[in-house]
Amino acid sequence: MSWIPSLVGGLLIGSAAVLLMALCGRIAGISGILGAVLWPSAGFEPWRLAFLVGLVAAAPLVTLGSGVTPLKPPEGSVAWLATAGLLVGLGTGLSGGCTSGHGVCGLARWSPRSLAATLTFMTFGFLTVFIVRHGL
Repeated sequence: MSWIPSLVGGLLIGSAAVLLMALCGRIAGISGILGAVLWPSAGFEPWRLAFLVGLVAAAPLVTLGSGVTPLKPPEGSVAWLATAGLLVGLGTGLSGGCTSGHGVCGLARWSPRSLAATLTFMTFGFLTVFIVRHGL
């Protein structure tokens, strides 16, 4: 029954996205939420910080409640991880959003732009894993 945590996680993510849209009229795009907290231009909105705190607190709370950590240590050197992070940041800037905003919320709204962005994210993610795993 190893699929149950994934199902529960997916339901929680979908529910959070629906509630954020219904209650605040906002899309649950993490890059946009984080960007507005780090560089507020139209004033501070407390829900953004609460959303981010919940996002970061989820794994430690699961560990405390179950005694099992859902996290695995990252593979690769600090240089690889920093490069990957910078490339993800560049990608979110170029696409006007991240995988959560486009892949979860944008696809649910039938956005053609989000479909193109998600296909791009996934294609390059698959290619990256293939190249890294096979040493090409």
